[in-house]
Amino acid sequence: MIQSQINTILSSFDPVGLNEMDEVSLMDRVETKYVFSVRKLTDLLGHLSGSYRVLEIDCLRIFPYQTTYLDTFELLFYLQQIRGKLNRYKVRYRCYESTGLSFLEIKKRTNTSRTIKWRIENSSDPNFPDEEAYSFMKENLPCGIVELRPVLKSGFSRITLVGKEIKERITLDSNLTFASPGSDITELPFLAIAELKRERHCATSPFGQIMKHIGVPPNHFSKYCIGSNIACKTPRTNTLKPTILLINKIKNEYFKSDAN
Repeated sequence: MIQSQINTILSSFDPVGLNEMDEVSLMDRVETKYVFSVRKLTDLLGHLSGSYRVLEIDCLRIFPYQTTYLDTFELLFYLQQIRGKLNRYKVRYRCYESTGLSFLEIKKRTNTSRTIKWRIENSSDPNFPDEEAYSFMKENLPCGIVELRPVLKSGFSRITLVGKEIKERITLDSNLTFASPGSDITELPFLAIAELKRERHCATSPFGQIMKHIGVPPNHFSKYCIGSNIACKTPRTNTLKPTILLINKIKNEYFKSDAN
């Protein structure tokens, strides 16, 4: 029911093509994330069509993604994030299933709260990074960090919106799944994650104002950290507890509503 409603609302959006996305690639940006029930997606999208266009590829407006996160044997990147370390990194292979493209991506969170991303097209098996991948990691990661291994797989469906008048991009993710290598898949069908990506912080984003209107405040969320904690039982710290509690609250309300 929710999916059919979302498809109907998305059909009212003006489209934006993949060839136009370079104008809002925002590889150096500030990010604001929101965590909320997937049931709010229809209400949210209903408020956005006047201010945003939706990415459309081959008549599709919702796209499946698969991500494999890489980390050291000591889980350096995971520990950096849950401890709030400045100038921290994240490394992943991301497969865009709608286009068949696969990229090796490195994200750096700077001490000024900006996110910088580098990527190369690379379809190597994440278990065996090739020479190009090693060279890319050596160039963009701190010295000595090249011996990485796959630690978490994540899947989700994504809607991408682009501002009509303001240079910003929004991603809306749902149908999240997580799995550690060789483990069963954990599904989170009740959860939606929104991310607002801009060149700089400002108070004029229509998206930010609408999220405030529907009662969804900004919240810290990392697919890698939350997925690792859920699927891999990695150590949890006070940094993760508020988000875990919020997820459990959303889950309980979602299934309670189904039961009624």
